[in-house]
Amino acid sequence: MSLYIGLMSGTSADAIDAALVSFNIDQSIKLEHFLEQVYPEQIKHLVAELRSPDAKISLKDIAELNISLGKIFADAACQLMTTAKIDQQEITAIGSHGQTILHAPDGINPFSMQLGDPNVIASKTGITTIADFRNMDIAAEGQGAPLVPLFHEALFRNTDKNKIILNLGGIANITLLPASPDQPVLGFDTGPANALMDDWILLNLGKPYDQGGLWGKSGKKIPALLKKMLEDDYFDKPAPKSTGRDYFNIDWLNKKTGAENYRPEDIQATLQHLTVQSVARAIKNVSSSVDEVILCGGGTHNDHIINLLSDALSGTAITTSADYGMNPDCIEAMAFAWLAKRRLEGLPGNLPSVTGAKKNVLLGGIYG
Repeated sequence: MSLYIGLMSGTSADAIDAALVSFNIDQSIKLEHFLEQVYPEQIKHLVAELRSPDAKISLKDIAELNISLGKIFADAACQLMTTAKIDQQEITAIGSHGQTILHAPDGINPFSMQLGDPNVIASKTGITTIADFRNMDIAAEGQGAPLVPLFHEALFRNTDKNKIILNLGGIANITLLPASPDQPVLGFDTGPANALMDDWILLNLGKPYDQGGLWGKSGKKIPALLKKMLEDDYFDKPAPKSTGRDYFNIDWLNKKTGAENYRPEDIQATLQHLTVQSVARAIKNVSSSVDEVILCGGGTHNDHIINLLSDALSGTAITTSADYGMNPDCIEAMAFAWLAKRRLEGLPGNLPSVTGAKKNVLLGGIYG
């Protein structure tokens, strides 16, 4: 058995998910321990400021934030080992995704930028650290995202069902796992999941998220606004494709709402339907025969969204990764532990059928 740590902070940019994962000779994968370490308010503010289109932040500020995030990621790994009562010598490596600041795979000079210096993580933990997972796929002309579908395949694929894994983070992404071994795994970002809803409730009520979707549920969907949102070019763009909060953000929302005088709770209700309808449309477009949709990510705690999704995908079984014995909040952190293991073993970490890369490549640099 070998032990790895996976560290992940997603597009919500509010906390680090830290997962201690064991890999066994029989190829079984087990979550041994998991914790969430919330970002200090100052760090959350700096990350949000840096990702703003109107950001006024210096190179020095970016460099210092990179180091600060490295220290916080390292602290999360150390805290995980302490609570799990595991010594650092027992850990083979850490896979650290870092904090995405900007994801731009379609430009003239494509890139994806994550902060959280892996040199700091390796130095403070004394553990070999794998980081910068996305840019080698981009160098191979891929999107650099999503990267988790290969892990989804290892966890959930079988010959009995056509399955969709739906991750509801800040951004939603799907993985199609066909029952037929002859058909490739497919996957892409469908658009916003929690990102716009979180931004909107923070702006209006000062709350970081809509608990259970209740605020949005209290409002009424605005059909004309929903139609306008769904007409955005991203939703009809063919895969491979990926996106982030540098695209789906408050500025995007303000452009869609214009000067219309909508009630805030009605906009929140409309954003809930935007998430559900864009996801449902993507699932129906990628496969006409889906037997099961397995949910993971923070959005699995939004009961209203899940109910709306069940209605939109009527006739399809809706489950969560918890039904398979895995906490829905930690799948992505587990994935980066797994990707770190593949990097040390010299195995590719991308799926060209998902990212559009020209070839399979090793993902991540090795530090320490």
